[in-house]
Amino acid sequence: MIFKSLACGKLGCWHPYCYISGQMDIGIYQSAASLTSLERWQDAVAQNITSGQVTGYRKRTVEFSGTTAGGWQTDSSSQADTDPNLSAVFPTTTNGVSFTSGETQPTGRNLDVAIQGEGFFEVQMPDGTHAYTRSGEFTTRADRTLINTANEEVLSDGGSPIVLPLPTDSSKITINPDGSIVQGSTTIARLSIQKFSNQADLAPVSGGQFIANPGADPEPVAKPQLLQGYLEASNVSPLTEMVNLVQISRAYDANQHVITSTDKQNQKELDELG
Repeated sequence: MIFKSLACGKLGCWHPYCYISGQMDIGIYQSAASLTSLERWQDAVAQNITSGQVTGYRKRTVEFSGTTAGGWQTDSSSQADTDPNLSAVFPTTTNGVSFTSGETQPTGRNLDVAIQGEGFFEVQMPDGTHAYTRSGEFTTRADRTLINTANEEVLSDGGSPIVLPLPTDSSKITINPDGSIVQGSTTIARLSIQKFSNQADLAPVSGGQFIANPGADPEPVAKPQLLQGYLEASNVSPLTEMVNLVQISRAYDANQHVITSTDKQNQKELDELG
């Protein structure tokens, strides 16, 4: 399509007043689209900074691309309603998640556990929905059910909540590399470690957790590798996010300047045309 002039409403009108307004309008629209994209990037960066200390949190990402929409007729001999000679490209964004691993940090707590390699712990939310997380910061309720920091039940590979037969302070807890939980000399259960063939099937929710999109089924990790007494930190680099904020601020200011300057120039040329 060719942008309509705000002056007469016609496509590609070559009257000086209409031509100038059309050229200027497209530039303003492009900068406005850039501001919208920058706002989405800023939202992602702000969320990363806020959640950077959450165990197992996965960094939010924003990818930029261009979409062709409208354009200019640079040849005065062209028909007004034909395709433009020069296309206008507008920025668009796509939100995503980085699933790269975070740093493994020692804690010394028996109920802390980190996944080495692929997979997610499976937990049950209050509404019965299953969620998936890399955070293995576990504790127990009064009834000795194993829970995470959000008070959600940690599930076994059989799909049921894990309940310890004895209080944690009365008998040693061992979590083996394969996810099996041993209290004293008794094997209680095995942690459910699930993976997805396409991680794009995971939708992020609060607390660094994910839920599966409809139709996406997890599959158990055949040979998980767990570390007891460790936690996996988020994969957010605070320094990188601060640099991103500076870049966003500069780009935002530049596009605002373009809009202001274009508007003033537009008005000046239109005034000269009378």
